[in-house]
Amino acid sequence: MLTSLSRPVRTVLVTAVALTLGAPLSGSPVRAAVPEPGRFDRAAVPEPGRFDRAAVPEPGRFDRAAVPAAGPLDRAGLSAADQARMHRQRPLVAAATQLRWEIERHRHPGYAGITLADGHVALWWKGPVPAAMATVVARASGIAPIRLRPAAHTLAELRAAAARIRSGRGGTAVHSIKLGPDGSGLVAGVRPDGRTPAVTALADAGVPVRVVAEEPLRPVSRDDDQAPWKGGATIVNTNQSTACTAGFGVRSGGTSYLLTAAHCGQSGHRIQDARGEFIGTVGPRHQDHDVALVPTTGVDGLVYVGGPADNAMTAVEGWGWTFVGEYLCQSGVTSSRQVGGPVCNLKVLFFYADREDLVEAEQTNGQTAARPGDSGGPVYAVSGSGRLIAKGTTTRVAGARLGFQDFGTAWRDFGVTPATR
Repeated sequence: MLTSLSRPVRTVLVTAVALTLGAPLSGSPVRAAVPEPGRFDRAAVPEPGRFDRAAVPEPGRFDRAAVPAAGPLDRAGLSAADQARMHRQRPLVAAATQLRWEIERHRHPGYAGITLADGHVALWWKGPVPAAMATVVARASGIAPIRLRPAAHTLAELRAAAARIRSGRGGTAVHSIKLGPDGSGLVAGVRPDGRTPAVTALADAGVPVRVVAEEPLRPVSRDDDQAPWKGGATIVNTNQSTACTAGFGVRSGGTSYLLTAAHCGQSGHRIQDARGEFIGTVGPRHQDHDVALVPTTGVDGLVYVGGPADNAMTAVEGWGWTFVGEYLCQSGVTSSRQVGGPVCNLKVLFFYADREDLVEAEQTNGQTAARPGDSGGPVYAVSGSGRLIAKGTTTRVAGARLGFQDFGTAWRDFGVTPATR
């Protein structure tokens, strides 16, 4: 059985000497002040009103009360509350996506993070914002309010600090290092009964580090699908006699694949459905990122979202970047047996700063986020049309906490995009 999440029993904040401010970026300067030392803690993950209670959308920008009536979204297995939550976030995700593509294309060095707050998108930045980024911010502000927030450290600086922890004396006791979504520090996870890393070792990181005692995320490894293959179905590795969940049907060029977790099989392993029908053999895979492709004869842009024995499916509309503060669902086979559908209300908390580059979310009602056999299964949001937006694939779990790989990483690793309808 999976070890349940233990709530933090001790917290140690190590405030190190801040890194030297870099040279100003070219372009029109929009300078942000450096936040106070030691500001970062778990509460830095956006909560309603966390960043700016006064920052509410302008009247008519989007209607928070205009939640779609029961209908199309029900096909995705969402409750009314889940529907309302995702509906409120759609304009925020759309605006944040424009910012994220600008970062992906140009790698602006001052970038620290993007978070979704209550009614606005927060863009965390160190130093002056270049003209090209300011232009994108202005354009995206027509979709949803965007607030520029000062960051003490850039994303690149935090990743470099995380590497120093892993290579130093504190690395042996630390099972995870997470990036502060606002650029103000790192979170180092240690086992509740383990050793706290030496304060001096963490101080060498050069950024504030908060130590949290919590269980590490662990791997989690519909019964009769048929070609063209769909996401959310049971897949069986006959070489290992293990079962996982298909993530999404994806394509690259003229080739069709099932996307799933790399720990579900080695290259060349035979994959079939739960009734023994051959799907394909494991092909390209990225061990560290825990994503793999199974070449097959054909895939469909559908995902199972109901129970293990029914045919409840929802079409896939496309894929999107993942943001801290975003609410998602996962539709693993084992969880569908336990709860009769997907596990939703999964709030994204952190991106990891290690070779796996996972994303961590938490089921905010305290429910189990995933179960053995859910590995590789689809993680998604729901669009206004009721179709799914591919966000990633399930990898690890610890109680209510879920570790998944975002779809953008699979896109980078393999050049795949989801089959759609």
